[in-house]
Amino acid sequence: MSTITIEPATPSRFDDTELTLTGGGDGGSCQCQWWMLTGAQFDATTRSERVELLREQHEQTLAPGLIAYVDGEAAGWVKVAPRTAQPRLARTRAYAQNSPEPFDDPNVWAVSCFSVRREHRGQGLNAALLEAAVAFAKNHGARYVEGYPIDTDAGEKVSSNDLFHGALSTFEAAGFREVARHKPTRVIVGLDL
Repeated sequence: MSTITIEPATPSRFDDTELTLTGGGDGGSCQCQWWMLTGAQFDATTRSERVELLREQHEQTLAPGLIAYVDGEAAGWVKVAPRTAQPRLARTRAYAQNSPEPFDDPNVWAVSCFSVRREHRGQGLNAALLEAAVAFAKNHGARYVEGYPIDTDAGEKVSSNDLFHGALSTFEAAGFREVARHKPTRVIVGLDL
């Protein structure tokens, strides 16, 4: 049986973050900057610039996310941070209009991105990452955590790249409740801490 450990994304673990983001999907090009930049800012940056932005975020006091290790090998990533630190969330109309929580509250956190390397999928890493993300948020003063998962059981085909949001079933298993559904597959979930 594999051993899974989860650690904050610190400066010394930047290469591990990079490894998790380049194992399949859009993580390698996005560098987990989608929610950190406005649409215009994101479009104006290159991949190299996004890498540097993520490196700078690793240097901050609050880790920009968490890294899952399987038997010591970097295997997965989750973005967890206050919503106020992820400005595109508030600029996304479906979230801004449907979230029950005010977007200027720094004690509301968001789990906004997952990335698991192909060879480590199907091992429950998203569930382990989500559990650790909730604990991390709580330990840093969050009173509420929000997520924006995809309902893979809603009868519509979902691309694997869209699963960076996480699956609704994973959030529900962690105790999150659905608070809004703005499309058949797009859900907002929340968890009071």
